[in-house]
Amino acid sequence: MVQRTPAPADLEPIERASRDELQALQLERMQWSLKHAYDNVPHYRAAFDAAGVHPDDLRTLADLAKFPFTDKKTLRDHYPFGLFAVPREKVVRIHASSGTTGKATVVGYTRNDIDTWAGVVARSIRAAGGRAGDMVHVSYGYGLFTGGLGAHYGAERLGCTVIPMSGGQTEKQVQLICDFKPEIIMVTPSYMLNIIEEFTRQGLDAAASSLKVGIFGAEPWSDGMRSEIEQRAGIDAVDIYGLSEVMGPGVASECIESKDGPVVWEDHFYPEVIDPDTGEVLPDGAEGELVFTSLTKEALPVIRYRTRDLTRLLPPTSRAMRRMGRINGRSDDMLIIRGVNVFPSQIEELILQMPLLAPHYQLVVSRDGHLDKLDVVAELRDGSQSQEGVTALARDLEHRIKTYVGVTTRVKLLPANGIERTLTGKARRVIDQRPKPN
Repeated sequence: MVQRTPAPADLEPIERASRDELQALQLERMQWSLKHAYDNVPHYRAAFDAAGVHPDDLRTLADLAKFPFTDKKTLRDHYPFGLFAVPREKVVRIHASSGTTGKATVVGYTRNDIDTWAGVVARSIRAAGGRAGDMVHVSYGYGLFTGGLGAHYGAERLGCTVIPMSGGQTEKQVQLICDFKPEIIMVTPSYMLNIIEEFTRQGLDAAASSLKVGIFGAEPWSDGMRSEIEQRAGIDAVDIYGLSEVMGPGVASECIESKDGPVVWEDHFYPEVIDPDTGEVLPDGAEGELVFTSLTKEALPVIRYRTRDLTRLLPPTSRAMRRMGRINGRSDDMLIIRGVNVFPSQIEELILQMPLLAPHYQLVVSRDGHLDKLDVVAELRDGSQSQEGVTALARDLEHRIKTYVGVTTRVKLLPANGIERTLTGKARRVIDQRPKPN
């Protein structure tokens, strides 16, 4: 594979722009996007009017704080096409979320939207070190989920050779990686671990494969998991971020030369971080809930969309645009156990610090009388420990969770491969067994 660190000539001019140049473009595009939404989507017209604001009130980027938020409920309330800003016949593709409750969130794309999406994903793959002619193995799911087709079109736009494997068929994934020898894989981090384990099961060394770069997204993952994957697969692991409501994968992506957080492609997606309780806009560097306003989307503009992802905005490094910190949890799936806020990522970090445990786990929430109870199910790397050793490991993890997270748990350690593996997509980290309210 060719040079991995982008030379300046490889970058688009906007990736090297000054802050003033970038903000001038953002303001121009934001004014267009607000007017486009107000003129063409009844919901936005009503929401803006109710808040006493008009697109003409946006004279600076800071004025965006005057405008109302959009959330997932808004999309579900207008299912399926009520938030489209163009006639349905101008929509060339529809995707939808795979939500487990209520109606799916439906998104649409014009031909220009598809072109923009392919462009930002191509930019993301290039930031990860990909170049025209590279072979890209896509193991994100294809279909209504945006991952597979988003990665596919972006890789093709960059000039790569795409292997549209999709998810599942893990044995075949390994076979094709060995036979076709791709340099890049795009997949969820949890499924990448499945692929690595399949290499081992077949007596193969994943680190000896042709893969050089993994572009991982669609679920939160920690620096500990990054290290685990990089060591076992012998690759550079970079983070790509996106969500279907805003576009899909490619809203932000890490640069291989720094690997210091996904760069938000701010020429298309304007980020804010807010206090999740008050809605107040927080300064860069402060942790809160990530909010996006689309700047160029035609079919489904989103204004101040609350992602529920908890992170912070960081100053530019490898590109002219700001970066996202690691997703530290979500404001809407945070577990509250006896008054303690618990995020799965906190438990994951502690598990990954213990070499005898595999990076697979589940949090089981149940009800003990009137109080919530949290059990942590983790997995041993191998069967070399005695029963006394397993018991000691479980007690050690319980102690660490109590010390660093502040909640009492019961840890159950299963043998290697004891936790059910996902065949496609995202790992099921939380199992909520609490009675449903009437």
